Amino acid sequence: MPRVAAVHIYPVKSLHRISPDHLDLRPWGPEGDRRWLVTDPDGNFISQRECSAMALITPTPTALGLTLSRRDMADCVVRRPNDHAHRRHVRVWGDWMEAREASQRAGEWLSAALGRPARLAYMDTPEAARIRDVGGQANPVSFADEYPILIANVASLDDLNTRLDEKLPMTRFRPNIVAEDAEAWEEDGWRRIRIGEAILRVVSPCARCGITSVDQETGEIRDRKQPLAALASFRRGHGGVMFAQNATIETPGRIAPGDTIEILERGESNLG
Repeated sequence: MPRVAAVHIYPVKSLHRISPDHLDLRPWGPEGDRRWLVTDPDGNFISQRECSAMALITPTPTALGLTLSRRDMADCVVRRPNDHAHRRHVRVWGDWMEAREASQRAGEWLSAALGRPARLAYMDTPEAARIRDVGGQANPVSFADEYPILIANVASLDDLNTRLDEKLPMTRFRPNIVAEDAEAWEEDGWRRIRIGEAILRVVSPCARCGITSVDQETGEIRDRKQPLAALASFRRGHGGVMFAQNATIETPGRIAPGDTIEILERGESNLG
């Protein structure tokens, strides 16, 4: 039976991952996942698509906010904005929403780390997050691109790596949940799954972008064509080339590495 190999969150969208010992899944996603957002001065989100140096910054959650770390800089301690902090409009793709402004110091630190003007915002009310319509149901999403959960399969990565000159680690695909002991691409047919206390609805394959070319440990891009070119040879679907599965949270709950993944409903491959 498939089981969970690892879990990850990304406290600040497009910065480095954190790998906790469990995830508490809420309707809008894992607790602490992508509640912070780096933007330009106009409120547009910044990502590794145009700024690969973001991979070098580790955001460590704390009781009062988070700490931003980069090896060649002093840490920046960021307090979670309170109810009196300035609200401003920020944009993720075509969606504008309100978020709390983090400290000026945080913006200055990020600007120095990224070599471009940057500011930091915080989503203080995830219940009022962006809403995605999935099968006629309204699903809230924090600052994630499309859906609150991304599930990737170790066996599928192993198969992809047979088509690449340089094998890639799973971190290139920035999943929340890594599955093991499953067949390659088996996840294409999952529809509803139970993990620990939670039930997830698997809704669509994830169209991949150039972030998959960014080494998540160094921020370097050695080959801009891969792995997208390899994926395009056999994983092309509606809207792009696909790796991993997007999911929504039907029943919130805690999940952890080692938990079994019970397949409650299966279907045909959703690759398209």
